[in-house]
Amino acid sequence: MTTRLPTVFLHKMNELLQDEFPSFLASYDKLRAFGVRRNPLKIEAAAFAELVPFGSEAVPWAEEGYYLNEGDRPGKHPYYHAGLYYIQEPSAMAPVELLDVKPGDKVLDLCGAPGGKSTQIAGKLKQQGCVVANDNHPDRVKAMVKNLELFGVTNAVVVNDLPERLAKPFADYFDKILVDAPCSGEGMFRKEPEMSKAWSESEVSRYASMQHHILDSAAKMLKPGGRMVYSTCTFSPEENEASIARFLEEHPHFRVIPTSHTFGFAAGRPDWLMKNQEAQGVTPFSDDALKATEGTIRLWPHLLRGEGHYVAVLERDVQPETEGSFSNDQQLIAASSRPVNAEQRAGKNGKNESMSKLAKMSKPSKSSKSSSSATPSGAASSGVSLLACLEKFWVEHFQIALDGPLELRGEYVYKVPVELPDLSGIKVVKPGWFLGSVHHGRFEPSQALAMGLQPGECLRTVKLAGASTDALRYLKGETLHLADSALVRANDSVAAKGYTLVTLDGYPVGWAKWQDGMLKNEYPAGWRWT
Repeated sequence: MTTRLPTVFLHKMNELLQDEFPSFLASYDKLRAFGVRRNPLKIEAAAFAELVPFGSEAVPWAEEGYYLNEGDRPGKHPYYHAGLYYIQEPSAMAPVELLDVKPGDKVLDLCGAPGGKSTQIAGKLKQQGCVVANDNHPDRVKAMVKNLELFGVTNAVVVNDLPERLAKPFADYFDKILVDAPCSGEGMFRKEPEMSKAWSESEVSRYASMQHHILDSAAKMLKPGGRMVYSTCTFSPEENEASIARFLEEHPHFRVIPTSHTFGFAAGRPDWLMKNQEAQGVTPFSDDALKATEGTIRLWPHLLRGEGHYVAVLERDVQPETEGSFSNDQQLIAASSRPVNAEQRAGKNGKNESMSKLAKMSKPSKSSKSSSSATPSGAASSGVSLLACLEKFWVEHFQIALDGPLELRGEYVYKVPVELPDLSGIKVVKPGWFLGSVHHGRFEPSQALAMGLQPGECLRTVKLAGASTDALRYLKGETLHLADSALVRANDSVAAKGYTLVTLDGYPVGWAKWQDGMLKNEYPAGWRWT
């Protein structure tokens, strides 16, 4: 492996690491660490340890992280399709752990694709508050949507826009922000050897400039007293300590929260920047800004079981500054245009008026861009008829109430997080939990709805053993033979015919329709076992 590393990169690392360089270089000849992260929205630690046949050794810095053994194939196991875990490199689990997410927080994953860290944030939110997952690459956002749906996240908003465009509607909005910044990727050369072939010194400067602008936008969206974590998967001090020192110089209302050097974490290296300043005869950073970067951390592949990462934990002062900050009044949408919950809709005149009001209030702004802005079809030509179809379906299939704000986008229905700002003009790919759509006067539930449910919430359930042939056949999209007696119904009055939630060992995996001893498969083609 070492012979395939760029010569200029090796020379640079030798200059930086000096006595540590031989150990660093030797790490490229060792097997890299693989990991999975348990999904706390679906399965507790004790059940995971008993049920899942891999991941017995914990990643010490990640609450839900486990190392994999050689030969483990978590992506080829039925539990992957049930969303019980996310496959993730162990070092990549550290930034979200340091973000200190609490249930009820409003959190932004600013550079979120493919969604691994967004799912980690969502797991810590426990379906409370919200996570806004953004990436400005349209193709990468698709993977982020699927990963969030697979994980069963019901409080995520997915957007596809530039950080500077998000800064105005989300000014002073978020409790926590993760900036997992695009970078030159030096820390991933062992994991993805192709990245080393594309590396060049000019890329380092290009990414450093990009990070500068991303951080500047992120700062405008964090509440006073909020926490922001900046991370990269590169070793370059120009993209790490220099990016943070520059940010501190330009944003004096932020400070570094020093991170403990446990688990093999190493301190940031301001001395590398000082040495560079002395060599060039320039001093772009103050002593205070440089010293503060020593409180950031580096994850080195020769010091721990993981790839290379850099993490800085930042906190904004509690007292907001006035210059360059948007007013909170600018970001909150008026009550007349905000989706409202069921209690607010009820009013004096009953259900019909409430549905009509919701349909009127849930229409997206003409300037809003969405990937799901299709024209309604069939009988669902208005919000009232769409919601009537949804309500009928809900009563016939669920034991739980339909509550919370709803948003209508053409024929599609979403349950959205509360107190979102007005996102007119922002490219919103997914405004919340996608419940389903109406076609020809009938509501059709989405795969996202199935994955976000908990066992026992549906009136009809099919329980397949995860290791069974039937489980594999279902995941391949095949029709199953199933006796009426094999259906689990909430009570004797529930008819066998209708949509049924399919579970693997009790964990939801998708929909099917039972009729006359046949289980018609509704598992989406793009999700199937191949």
